[in-house]
Amino acid sequence: MDKIIAYCGLICTDCDAYIATQTNDLAALEQMAARAREEFGMPDATAESARCDGCLGDSGRKIGYCAECKIRACGVERGVVNCAYCDDYVHADAVCDKLMGFFEHASKAQAVLEEIRQSL
Repeated sequence: MDKIIAYCGLICTDCDAYIATQTNDLAALEQMAARAREEFGMPDATAESARCDGCLGDSGRKIGYCAECKIRACGVERGVVNCAYCDDYVHADAVCDKLMGFFEHASKAQAVLEEIRQSL
């Protein structure tokens, strides 16, 4: 399977929600929903709401926050493959404001985008 790299640099195809959705693993989806209810205070989380077909594009199911993500919305609006391809990825010697806070918690995603950016 080809890697799906989200706009933010996360690798969708490595995500438990994506894998469980694609393999129709209902037990894994329910475990994810239970975790969302307990750890993240999402009382309405269900196995169905944990389904995800990846971040890219407008179609397909998106798990939780991905459906509302400002980084994703920006990437869709700009029509880029992911943020590494965006002309505003780095401006004034700083990473895009939308990504900067995200990268504080997702350094692996930043490394993915940096690697892509360097290969362009």
